[in-house]
Amino acid sequence: MLLGTFLELDRRVRKAANQDAITIRFMSGPGVEYVTALSFKAAVDDPARFKSSRTVGAHFGLIPRSLQSGEKDNPGRISHAGDADVRATLYAAANAMLMRSIA
Repeated sequence: MLLGTFLELDRRVRKAANQDAITIRFMSGPGVEYVTALSFKAAVDDPARFKSSRTVGAHFGLIPRSLQSGEKDNPGRISHAGDADVRATLYAAANAMLMRSIA
């Protein structure tokens, strides 16, 4: 029962991803599957609201946090701001891309 429901939902998500030109373009990158493409497209929603591509990374918390005190600028870990699910799928896609290029 549960497996059947999962498989049906998976089929619907794949179908939705394969019917959209933007997600198909996203999936042309190595390591980017249908869940990553759909979640990124849904989270960005309207690309015109971002001034540049760098601000998209900041929106999902993928830039280093800056720890400044006086003259020192210590870059910290990523800020973890924004949608955690999108950040996790983007991380998984980047990791798959890196592991694919090593082998």
